[in-house]
Amino acid sequence: MPDRVALAGIIYVLRKGVAWRDVPIQVVGCSGVTAWRRLRDWTEAGVWPRLHEVLLADLRKASLLGMEDSAIDGSHVRALKGGTTQVLRRSTGAGRAANTT
Repeated sequence: MPDRVALAGIIYVLRKGVAWRDVPIQVVGCSGVTAWRRLRDWTEAGVWPRLHEVLLADLRKASLLGMEDSAIDGSHVRALKGGTTQVLRRSTGAGRAANTT
């Protein structure tokens, strides 16, 4: 399967919010499983961070990267040197909560 077709499948899932199994082969050109496998392989190969670097460099070179509209989010980074962490607390409800997964 050509990389562009697999990428189209990945983008379709991201834009439409559908499950991999619901990717329409007739529209995208490949199955959702094929697109997912390519996403997995590219992720393991480190493609996404490199692609991000290349895109940022190209946008900077073309003066299309407006940093005045940017935001920095460090909420996913572990706090070092005494940062606080949330403590898991036991439920006080009557009985077990329903499984939501």
